[in-house]
Amino acid sequence: MKLTINIDGGSRGNPGPAGAGVVARDGEGNVLASRGVYLKHATNNVAEYTGLLTALETARMLGGSDVTIISDSELLVRQMNGQYRVKNEGLKPLFDQASTLASQLPRVTYTHVRRELNKDADRLANLAMNAKRDVEE
Repeated sequence: MKLTINIDGGSRGNPGPAGAGVVARDGEGNVLASRGVYLKHATNNVAEYTGLLTALETARMLGGSDVTIISDSELLVRQMNGQYRVKNEGLKPLFDQASTLASQLPRVTYTHVRRELNKDADRLANLAMNAKRDVEE
């Protein structure tokens, strides 16, 4: 199944209260999953990777075979595409976990977009931060 999954993560204070948002759509653009994940205390980059991990787990549960991950985090996209090394020790385990999950799917690609093109995932990340709990729509 072809999936497009928008992800976002954010932190208020960096580090501070944080959240991640994930919106998964099928090939026709129908929303199959929409979720915000609350992180009590994390950095922006940890929140972004949490969004990615949630997206990859969602893709696996939905039976995704051709998965496009869309993120406004240039760092995350370039790291996952192998253009940047992961230098931050706190991100290395998250990168390794994401790489392992991605390897379990037939095809995963990563695309960077401008922030204004990622509003649904951003809204869910903020909704989780505001609610101080995980949320689903």
